[in-house]
Amino acid sequence: MFAAAALALLAALVLLLVRAVLGPTVFDRLLAANTIGTVSVVLLATIGFLTGRPDFLDLAIVYGLLNIVGTIAVLKFFRHGSLGE
Repeated sequence: MFAAAALALLAALVLLLVRAVLGPTVFDRLLAANTIGTVSVVLLATIGFLTGRPDFLDLAIVYGLLNIVGTIAVLKFFRHGSLGE
């Protein structure tokens, strides 16, 4: 069951990569990139469960936090034009 979920997540990642490359606007691409990060977190947790390695969950949590910070930084850059102020 979890192997099927992992394959479905990989298929979703491929579709999201297509959306990130072909998105009509910058915000569509940003949304696709943010969703890629979210799906990657779930995929890491699933792979950790499948292999019996709970340290993958720690990696997934750190990657999720980096995804949030990166998305906020990019949105701030698009709104204000710089990250320094």
